[in-house]
Amino acid sequence: MIAKVNGELLRKVPKDLFIPPDALSVFLDAFEGPLDLLLYLIKKQKLDILQLPMQQITAQYMEYVDLMTTFKIELAGEYLVMAALLAEIKSRLLLPKLVVAEEELDDPRLVLIRQLQEYEIFKNAAENLDLHPRIQRDIFVANAQLPEDITTIPLLAEVSLRDLAYNLQKLLKQAEHFEHHQIQREVLTTREKMTHILALLQDGKVRTFHQVLDLKEGRRGIVVSFLAILELLKESLISLIQNNPLGEIYLSLAE
Repeated sequence: MIAKVNGELLRKVPKDLFIPPDALSVFLDAFEGPLDLLLYLIKKQKLDILQLPMQQITAQYMEYVDLMTTFKIELAGEYLVMAALLAEIKSRLLLPKLVVAEEELDDPRLVLIRQLQEYEIFKNAAENLDLHPRIQRDIFVANAQLPEDITTIPLLAEVSLRDLAYNLQKLLKQAEHFEHHQIQREVLTTREKMTHILALLQDGKVRTFHQVLDLKEGRRGIVVSFLAILELLKESLISLIQNNPLGEIYLSLAE
């Protein structure tokens, strides 16, 4: 039987019946494979797996395969392999006992029954697992604990070239007061000034921009010191720190 229409049983597909492509593919997708289909048929008929009635179960399975073929649904190869296996087991059971060889005296259903039992165990386990919440199953909540003695370090503003230029301008203006009252000293080269700044920061302490750029060296000395700072920054030997925009700039050795 394929269907019942107006109380009448239809055993064949009407020739004028239009079936959209893959319209019944959902039937095939409902099962995980041939073992799943067999288990479904066994449970539906309330059959005993250990006393598997091969003639009945094979007939039902083949009806399913024929139905899919009738509706031109492409069956996976494993379904056809199972159909052949069922037919083989059924034929072996129908053979007269005298024809069966000694090595074939074991029940030919045993391997299939064992496979069905194992599949049922895993299927039930999967269904039970699916009942559990996804958290701690598929998703795990991170429970990171921070150390109790953690020290919070405030995020410092980034030192921009505009801030450097602003501080340089202030220092140059202040240095003008020393130009006419101090004897001009020999100004160090940029490379020598770089060495001097690194030595000044060697103790690990932080120095302010004003402490590194000595006003007593005049405008020329400040410019050389400023160029030395830029070169040290370029070589990643020092770091600049600023608490707020246009605020005091601090120098330290790079980590």
